[in-house]
Amino acid sequence: MMDYFMDENGLESVYSWAIPVHAAVILAEMIYSHVSEAKLYDKKDVATSVYLALMNFGLDLLMKGFAMFVMFFFYNHRFFTWEFTIWYWLICFVVTDFAYYVLHYVDHHSRAFWAVHITHHNSEYFNLTTGFRSPVLQPLYRYLYFSPLAFLGFNPWHIMVVYAIGQVYGTWVHTQTVKSMGFLEYILVTPSHHRVHHACNIKYLDRNMGMCLIIWDKIFGTFEKEDPDVPVKYGIYPKMPNDRPDTVLLYEWRKIWKDIKQPGLKFSDRINYIFNSPGWRHDGTGKTVRQYQKDYWARKSKNKDQVQKKSA
Repeated sequence: MMDYFMDENGLESVYSWAIPVHAAVILAEMIYSHVSEAKLYDKKDVATSVYLALMNFGLDLLMKGFAMFVMFFFYNHRFFTWEFTIWYWLICFVVTDFAYYVLHYVDHHSRAFWAVHITHHNSEYFNLTTGFRSPVLQPLYRYLYFSPLAFLGFNPWHIMVVYAIGQVYGTWVHTQTVKSMGFLEYILVTPSHHRVHHACNIKYLDRNMGMCLIIWDKIFGTFEKEDPDVPVKYGIYPKMPNDRPDTVLLYEWRKIWKDIKQPGLKFSDRINYIFNSPGWRHDGTGKTVRQYQKDYWARKSKNKDQVQKKSA
């Protein structure tokens, strides 16, 4: 079975199995949504997700040769040579999942990368097709996060195969139909965890960055459990002015361009508008996610103290 995925055709092997399974599961969720009147799907929203997925796939194909060239450069200068045992594949999966966590963390904390990643978050719906709502420009730089793994001796084709398997799982957690996965909630990224990730509630922002394993979020302090007292609200804030394809794709880039064109800015301010945290402003009038959450928890603590004083 491993031989089926070990060569350069491994990616095609993963996708040949995944596509019909995805189609069946999505159809099942659509039927459930219709029968239960849950209104999980919107035709225009699904069309936008497909449009973004196709653009991402096209750029991925164009970048594939260059990306693999870079990764094999590191692989040819690798520190270690591994035997292709089950342990090799397990370790490859774990370190690739960690590399994705780092990539995802940067996508949320640096504005230029958030401008790429925002297309995955701007839907106000959350269903299995949201998993295809791709960050279109990510293939331009994604391989840089996996290249260090090639330097550690993991074959680039194998890295991309386990990443693709992770993507398949990562698509399935985009659902509201699965409420809990029991003890797996402690190990894996689950639909509950990922609903939190797609929320625009202040409490939930920039949380649960993992794709398959939730352990990275728990180790690095980015984990947040879904709170029944704080219903998830999907999308981004502020909302986009419209849902035209060009707006969905270029929304944050246009805002960045407007900010860096301000007259009288220092060069360092222009750089900060591109790469600092979303919400940063040179005059101190903006708020980053961390500042919003600091204020949120301060208000919660103050309200709790007031309630305790009244009940004393």
